[in-house]
Amino acid sequence: MDISVVLCAYTEDRWIDLIAAIESLRRQSQPPAEIVVVVDHNARLLKRIQAQAWDVVAIPNQQLPGLSGARNSGIAVTRGEVIAFMDEDATAAPNWLERLAAGYLSPSVIGVGGAIVPNWSCVRPGWFPEEFDWVVGCTYRGMPQQARAVRNLIGCNMSFRRWILESIGGFSDGIGRIGTRPLGCEETELCIRMRQRWPTSKLFYEPSARVYHRVPASRASWGYFYSRCYHEGISKAAIARLVGAGDALASERGYVLQTLPQAMIRCFTETIWHEDSAGLARAGAIASGLALTVAGYLVGKAAGYLGPAINEWRQVTRLALARKEHSHE
Repeated sequence: MDISVVLCAYTEDRWIDLIAAIESLRRQSQPPAEIVVVVDHNARLLKRIQAQAWDVVAIPNQQLPGLSGARNSGIAVTRGEVIAFMDEDATAAPNWLERLAAGYLSPSVIGVGGAIVPNWSCVRPGWFPEEFDWVVGCTYRGMPQQARAVRNLIGCNMSFRRWILESIGGFSDGIGRIGTRPLGCEETELCIRMRQRWPTSKLFYEPSARVYHRVPASRASWGYFYSRCYHEGISKAAIARLVGAGDALASERGYVLQTLPQAMIRCFTETIWHEDSAGLARAGAIASGLALTVAGYLVGKAAGYLGPAINEWRQVTRLALARKEHSHE
């Protein structure tokens, strides 16, 4: 099975990471059909890749700025039967593509993703709970331990059959990350849309298909943690408007009602019985992270309701002012 790999880049600050990502793809036990790097509106970075990475297809983002547009631009130029996506600051295990390809043995499987292991550039903060590793774009505690069907895949390590992506129209514009803005969930919306259109199809999670995602020291702070949680809530509200709250929040209900309470109990147990002084800090991170995510969701939901009304009010006001000026003339 031919698998094309798409990497999206936007800044030269991650040049070393990008080269490491490309090198990890060159060493795959199952070589990729091609490596496509999509540069998000950065002409200097594009020229640098074209000059130094001779075996890579480097193209500009032909759509709106952001991760969704960049991925769609990559889809348009690839030729593989399957298209895999990995972040430019991640490296793939040598058998990554081989393990992804194995998941497509069943024709009902339309997408396969794998585990994303955090590769901290600094010492992992003791207060950072593993249940919130999604904050740094990685697999989190509470996800399946064994291979199984899931609702959605995670953007740093996912793949789809080409015909599915072409039939569904790719990623939706208007949601997802743009530069450093900590929004996301564009892949969640895509996966839900796929399942709604093809209800008998499956998205398969294979933990043995691993990539290692670098986590810079700047993301090991309370400030980034809080910001990412809040913007995740806003992103979830946007998805709920697009695909319905039932599907958009199906996995999140189990996470909130089962995974997080178990995590809180474990934090207090570790504090009391194992004298882990950071246990209470992790419990505080879980509680505050959940609260901020819910707050972001409520703000995003309110904005969704108020946005059309505000735009309509602005149009009516402009028309009234125009009529008033015309009557004075």
